[in-house]
Parts: sequence; structure tokens; C-alpha cells
Amino acid sequence: MATKSNKNVVPEARAALDKFKMEAASEVGVNLNNSYNGDITAKQAGSVGGQMVKKMIEKYENDLKNGR
Repeated sequence: MATKSNKNVVPEARAALDKFKMEAASEVGVNLNNSYNGDITAKQAGSVGGQMVKKMIEKYENDLKNGR
């Protein structure tokens, strides 16, 4: 039986990460539910993840530029 391995490094950040995921999904036109999303395609899931990574890199670069 498979075990769940996608644990958050900071468990307290779960709500913020869920909100971030929903925002990224909205930006790429993928409709996510607050619970089960097993009905989306791999392409849709990848586009959400890719958008999240893009936004994280953008924030990191801006932080570097601003000396943070």
C-alpha cells in the first residue's frame, strides 16, 4: 500500500499553500476543488505546479533584487 509522502516542511503553512495553489490554478484556467482533484488531467496538474514554481522563482528573484 502506498504511503503519503508530500508532507509540508512547515505544517503551519498548509492553509497558505492551499490558497497559493488555488490562485495558481485560477491563473492557468484550471478549476480545482477544495477536496478531491483526481479528475484533472496530468497536463492540468502540471500547469498548476509549473505556475506555482514560476511565481516562487519570481518572488525569490525580487527578494534578491531588493536585498532580502
